[in-house]
Amino acid sequence: MLIERLLKVALLGSSWVLYLLLFLSVLSFSTMVERYLYFRRNSGDFESLRRQLRNTLQEGDLGAAEKLLAASQAVEARVALEALHWAHGGPGAMTDAVDSELARVKQELERGTNLLGTLGNNAPFVGLLGTVLGVIISFHALGDAGQNTQAMGGVMAGISEALVATGVGLFVALPAVVAYNAIQRKIGEVEANSLSLTKLLTAYVRAADRAAQGGAPAFETDPRSGLQPADEFEPASAGHASVRAVKLAGATE
Repeated sequence: MLIERLLKVALLGSSWVLYLLLFLSVLSFSTMVERYLYFRRNSGDFESLRRQLRNTLQEGDLGAAEKLLAASQAVEARVALEALHWAHGGPGAMTDAVDSELARVKQELERGTNLLGTLGNNAPFVGLLGTVLGVIISFHALGDAGQNTQAMGGVMAGISEALVATGVGLFVALPAVVAYNAIQRKIGEVEANSLSLTKLLTAYVRAADRAAQGGAPAFETDPRSGLQPADEFEPASAGHASVRAVKLAGATE
């Protein structure tokens, strides 16, 4: 009894599966385009940004470093700027600020990835469902045809049409898998680049604190490079304060 009812449902046809796959395909490609535009809008030349930030920090100009990061559209710059705002708290506070900002930004970066991952894993099974339904209909027609050889051609054509659903399912799944992997790789690059910029900032804070405590110059320069340590990195005896001291003094005023 149950099998007969299920058979009646199956005999309703598999065309609805193709319409469903078509809808999922449009949804998938729309998500891909949206993610492409997002990453294109929120990216930039990271190596150039890192080089400029390093040079600015070597000059001891935190104001210029803040303007440089604020002017960049890259997500990495946004995370590093959040770290810079907490420079007065030292490297530990900057690291916590980066973790907090990355947790917030990651939700933005991963938007749409769940949909792509789900389609990549399950679209072939949806297509397979359409194929199974089409095969059931074809074999049911084959049973009704009996010895009628003229009806056999229609049955075979129905089976071939049913296999189209599997092909459409793969067509939906493969681009979704490729896009999902590409987005995950891009997210990994953004996180690594953000940590790279943050490490530059925390290195500057540590070097400035060391110089303020009367240690060696903050940057040991190579004579061949032509770079000279900035005045801000002179020992504390020369009357210069650390980054944290300067920030805290500004806050108390």
